[in-house]
Amino acid sequence: MVDMLKTRQCLLGVRTFLGVTSRIWSFFLYILRKHIRTIIQYQTVRYDILPLSPISRNRLNTVKRKILVLDLDETLIHSHHDGVLRPTVRPGTPPDFILKVVIDKHPVRFFVHKRPHVDFFLEVVSQWYELVVFTASMEIYGCAVADKLDNNKGILKRRYYRQHCTLDSDNAIPIKSWFSDPSDTALLNLLPMLDALRFTADVRSVLSRNLHQHRLW
Repeated sequence: MVDMLKTRQCLLGVRTFLGVTSRIWSFFLYILRKHIRTIIQYQTVRYDILPLSPISRNRLNTVKRKILVLDLDETLIHSHHDGVLRPTVRPGTPPDFILKVVIDKHPVRFFVHKRPHVDFFLEVVSQWYELVVFTASMEIYGCAVADKLDNNKGILKRRYYRQHCTLDSDNAIPIKSWFSDPSDTALLNLLPMLDALRFTADVRSVLSRNLHQHRLW
């Protein structure tokens, strides 16, 4: 009887030890994945911004500073909320930040993943354009995400949400929707085109030439 009791206590101790070890290991993997995502997000991939020649400076002085409208969801970020885990996000992938908002009197958490290089992209294009961010999502969510991306820099002051959206033709540059690929470079690939377009008097003269190809950057 005593031996059986000791055996049970021993098994209970082993199970407790394995349970604690498993939780510690899971937490370690979570921190490691988040650290790797941070490294990818801020890795030193750069787009060289060279000094403008006198001709280029004169050209910029003759055209108006343009507005660049940026889609939020699946372009700059991807998110999912409590109770909905999309298959495109691998379970256990740590979000870049978590937002807690109240929708219809119910608290909802959004787990937000930033597209690779989005911070650098916003830093660069904000020097070339007046930035506007829009989303078909609710304002309470879109505003919170934009605040995080802006990070008190004042570059995403102009924002439009679900109530502002209407279907219309646009001078758009297609970009592949992003969900979780850590090696994605689509935002970096857009920089050369956006750099060139700021010198044009009418962007439609350029964009319309390739619109039929529906190229996804």
